[in-house]
Amino acid sequence: MSYPVDSYGQQHQAAPGCPVTGTGAAAVTPLFGTDFAADPHAVYGQLRGTGARAHPVALEPGVHAILVTSYATAREILLSPDFSKDPRHWTDLMRGGLPEDSAVRPMMEWRPNALFSDGHEHQTRRQVIDDVLGKVDLYQLRRFVEEAADELIDAFAPTGRADLMADYARQLPLRVFNRLFGCPEDIGNRLVEGMSALFDGRDPEKSNAIVTQGLLDLVAYKTEQPGSDVTSWILSHPSQAKGEEVIHQIVTLMGAGTEPESNLIGTAALKILADPRFAGHFAGINPPISESINDVLRWDPPLANYGVHYARRTTELHDVVFPTGVPILLSFAAANNDPAEGIAEDQDATHSAHLAWSAGPHQCPAQRQALSIAYTAIERLFKRMPDVRLAVDESTLEWRPGPFHRALKTLPVRFSPRPVHAEPGGFVQGPAGQGPAGPATGSLLYPATPPPPPVTVSPTQKVLNVWLNWWRGDN
Repeated sequence: MSYPVDSYGQQHQAAPGCPVTGTGAAAVTPLFGTDFAADPHAVYGQLRGTGARAHPVALEPGVHAILVTSYATAREILLSPDFSKDPRHWTDLMRGGLPEDSAVRPMMEWRPNALFSDGHEHQTRRQVIDDVLGKVDLYQLRRFVEEAADELIDAFAPTGRADLMADYARQLPLRVFNRLFGCPEDIGNRLVEGMSALFDGRDPEKSNAIVTQGLLDLVAYKTEQPGSDVTSWILSHPSQAKGEEVIHQIVTLMGAGTEPESNLIGTAALKILADPRFAGHFAGINPPISESINDVLRWDPPLANYGVHYARRTTELHDVVFPTGVPILLSFAAANNDPAEGIAEDQDATHSAHLAWSAGPHQCPAQRQALSIAYTAIERLFKRMPDVRLAVDESTLEWRPGPFHRALKTLPVRFSPRPVHAEPGGFVQGPAGQGPAGPATGSLLYPATPPPPPVTVSPTQKVLNVWLNWWRGDN
């Protein structure tokens, strides 16, 4: 039976020969720094070698948690009412034990949104998200991705080289989400500028202010001039609370749908470029996009370690005792590759076998949209640049440090220079019986009316710190 340490470094009672704690103080494994980022699977393997299902880890110096590497244990926690998503169960946080400038705090502290709530409160907030996402037209979404992809590709096509992370994967989801959220062009441009700068770590205070004010302006504009877009649908939903909670809903959707999406696009593109299993397109065969995406989700999910939970009371599960007050970090990456479950050996496992989308009440509500964006982005890239290839040896690529994500720093490529004019994208087939979709008009587009002047609202800088300061991965 394993007894992980609590967040104060105190060891709970351990059975003799406990593989996690041993004797004396438990060994705490750091999940930060370049060593972990370079080869996290080596760390998971070492932890798994102890025979334990859960392990004491540090998310940053002085911030402790319990990392679950067992597929069965992680899945049961996701499904069990004995574990909560509400960070107000976190003893260190509630006692003021975390500094305000903690790098992991923005990803873990409580906000009034679906991600950090349970029970009826969660169901109400989640229903808003489900209803809103259900209105998104996947045919229009594909068109948005193709248009954004062509704009970005045209910017580097004549040069014969690009960094697919900075120049493509990290910008494309932002542009698409601006369209989905109905941002007027002025506000949309500011959000792209501010979020891109935040992800890059450029002038975070200024960038944070740009994005915060941009979202406030967007909500004010859509309150006055609603349209057929995600922001308007959130604002008009009968179950959506008003005020600051609206901003938290939008930030949650944008944060969860942009940075992880960028990393999924980048890592899946790397698979096609460097993994012999997916390199068929170099022989004139279309790249196996779906296979590469599913491979990333199973082996290197963009959110590698997250799904933070808290035991409502001291709980024993699969011979592990989880104390109250300590963050329980579910390692989707390690669980997906747990040999005890046979997933790692099953090369034919479908995407439903892995936990990259989480499971239970908090399972990702935007799987269809996320897969559509990633697939279309990669498809468009290789269609426009069929001879794209890595510009460096794969072994020299660096990964951004951080305990939660799996994210490339850069992805340098080369290709034959091409004209800036995008090849015609053709029509996207509309719903059955309607033929091809016509010109991109109507729902989910920039309104023709310019936005009103910024309203006088006191910006809550913490709203953006919640997601974006950590999403850029510079801790």
